[in-house]
Amino acid sequence: MAKLYFHYSTMNAGKSTILLQASYNYRERGMETYLLTAGVDTRAGAGTIGSRIGISAEADVFGLEDDLLVKIRDRLAKGHVACIFVDEAQFLTDDQVWQLARAVDDLKVPIMCYGLRVDFMGRLFPGSATLLALADEMREVRTICHCGKKATMVARMGADGSALKEGAQVQIGGNETYVSLCRRHWREAIGDLAPTEPEA
Repeated sequence: MAKLYFHYSTMNAGKSTILLQASYNYRERGMETYLLTAGVDTRAGAGTIGSRIGISAEADVFGLEDDLLVKIRDRLAKGHVACIFVDEAQFLTDDQVWQLARAVDDLKVPIMCYGLRVDFMGRLFPGSATLLALADEMREVRTICHCGKKATMVARMGADGSALKEGAQVQIGGNETYVSLCRRHWREAIGDLAPTEPEA
């Protein structure tokens, strides 16, 4: 039975690596996959899903105006697809998540979405909020803070090395821009918590 999956995490947790590995596993067994990524993120090149460890794959791109149900129907008309993978799913609109849900229900194709849960201000991305509401299954991809605890937040760093507290929700960047932190160290970074003494 086809399902809508949401794999979420903070920055640098390996979401794209997991996506590319899962797609490879299907293809290795002779099953076709369809990869989608946000057109706004061109860090690996336009129409490319890239991982920090150096693997990549070509993908179709989506923008805010695209109807993903139509895109998926068009792709399926060209041949069977065993699974659809969506990278940078936080950039989906509310309507687009519903389009993916309809594709799962009506076209009976599993869709695996990978993306950030919250932005640098600790707020849900619209696409992530709708995925949390609609996904049949959700899986957290874990990464760690510098203290060793699970990282659940992401800080956007300014040119001076301090964490920013405001700005546009979307700013494309990697390790030079974002740092994954546990909630306590995120609060400390944005000035919501006094620094703690290191434990002896």
